Amino acid sequence: MNMVDKQWEQVVFSLIVLAVAFLVSRLLRFLIGRFIRGAALKLKVDPTRYNFFKNAVDFIIYLIAAIIIFRSIPSFRAVGTTLLTGAGVLAAIFGFASQSAFSNIISGFFLVIFKPFSVGDRVKIGQLYTGDIEDITLRHTVIKDFENRRIVIPNSVISNETIINSTLTDEKICVFIEVPIAFTANLNRAMDIIQQAGLNHPHCIDNRSPEELTKGEQPVMVRVMTFADFGIQLRGYVWATNPIHAFELKCDVLKTIQERFQQENIEFGYPGRLLMNR
Repeated sequence: MNMVDKQWEQVVFSLIVLAVAFLVSRLLRFLIGRFIRGAALKLKVDPTRYNFFKNAVDFIIYLIAAIIIFRSIPSFRAVGTTLLTGAGVLAAIFGFASQSAFSNIISGFFLVIFKPFSVGDRVKIGQLYTGDIEDITLRHTVIKDFENRRIVIPNSVISNETIINSTLTDEKICVFIEVPIAFTANLNRAMDIIQQAGLNHPHCIDNRSPEELTKGEQPVMVRVMTFADFGIQLRGYVWATNPIHAFELKCDVLKTIQERFQQENIEFGYPGRLLMNR
């Protein structure tokens, strides 16, 4: 009777472990399913593409349940040790092979939660990649650069890079107009030309704060930045509505400054003179 009772206890124990594993599995599948559906809705992708993630959770839970059963019942312990040794090798192989994929998925979840950028934002990833976010998936992010090429970057790579987002909260951009002039050039006239070139551009906006208005500051400020070997470094501060307008404004203003400097015989600093004499 004692042997029979002990066997029944082992059967009941196994059933309880499997029941607990089943309940934990259902609960985790429900929670993960809600999270994936929410993430997929934000990313505008099909949530069924990520069902493998829930299935992987099921596999891990039932594997743990099997380990508990085999290690707790003496008659199964030797067989379980042999099976788990082989399973451990296979798990190590599959784990190593899928490490990168799961890293990208987890990074994709973090991108959805913390939202350092959204589709349509103009960003710079690290020092190499600049463009507009075109698509975000749980594996990778697609950026359309200024040459209309698509850059596909794994999410795990993006998570480890510095992200410069030009449209996260405010699209307005202050454009720096850097102009070097010679020491002998008319400084005040050069500053006036830079200021007027910025003010006259159609993309220039007035972004002065109430305090700046009270102090009487101009919509376009020009300041002397430093004295260098080549001459005097000037910088104009011109505001534009968005990155696209800012790029067009900078190109046009630099062209206007070049033309006006030539008309009024204002010499550029050494790099400018070198280019003009070629």
